[in-house]
Amino acid sequence: MAQHEKFQTVESQLNWNAPMYKLYEKAKNNYWDPAKIDFSQDQEDYQSMSSMDRMFALPLVGAFAAGEEAVTLDILPMLEVMARQGRLEDTMFLTTFLHDEAKHTEMFSRWQTAVGVADLDLHNFHNDDYKRVFYQELPEKMDRLKTDDSPEAVIRAATVYNMIVEGTLAESGYHAFRQIFKEAGLMPGILEGIDLLNRDEGRHLQFGIFTIQRLVAGNDKLFRVFHDYMDELSPYAFGFVDYLTGLFEETRKHEWVDMTLKVDPNLMKEYARSQFDTRKSKIERARKYESGAELEAAATKQ
Repeated sequence: MAQHEKFQTVESQLNWNAPMYKLYEKAKNNYWDPAKIDFSQDQEDYQSMSSMDRMFALPLVGAFAAGEEAVTLDILPMLEVMARQGRLEDTMFLTTFLHDEAKHTEMFSRWQTAVGVADLDLHNFHNDDYKRVFYQELPEKMDRLKTDDSPEAVIRAATVYNMIVEGTLAESGYHAFRQIFKEAGLMPGILEGIDLLNRDEGRHLQFGIFTIQRLVAGNDKLFRVFHDYMDELSPYAFGFVDYLTGLFEETRKHEWVDMTLKVDPNLMKEYARSQFDTRKSKIERARKYESGAELEAAATKQ
């Protein structure tokens, strides 16, 4: 049985300038409640949409709803590993992280109930690429942290969770919602929710980036673990984006189709690629430091 030997806040107190403590403070000051979002106009918009417009909107919702549920269920091992390693400020921030993911899950569930699609089974919109990331890689790499808190295991877990799921797919999804619904003047409720989610995810991304950076700083072998795993996951991330845009392109081929929603498939694909490349470049910056301790010291001074 694990036992405590001492406590940080008795000996030296919290590190108020630690990057993760600063994220914890931001999270405390940016609370929002999914139950307070008004989806009444979304309900009217959805009911007035053509069946083909609905069939294009639902795969995107189905991807987000399952994705938010998955990250809610799978995040706990990361919190546990930071606690085992004695990273108190990281652990404190991750308590807000878990709460955020629960709210995101609630938000999409409330939207589905409000517009009248709560009983629709959207699993059919999860293609093999989506399943590889969310059904397989995400839970496997996070679950491994229960018994393996090595740098390699933490890097892979943060890579699939923060860099691919949040940093590439979710960011691309936010862009798609705005491109499709905001320009059409539809669904103000879910767009409000997306903006709130995006704000939360910004903090989550900072956690993932910093966590990977401090582990790869001064260590080419660990940097290669990150880089290679990103490349391993890229076909599945881009494959799902191609699948979503392909649904729209295939539907629009038919002259009889009644659709008002518009999307530029090429822009969506380019946006996903740019997000992927940005995540890589953020971690690349850590290579200028000789060690994770040096990186953490520099970050604490900012």
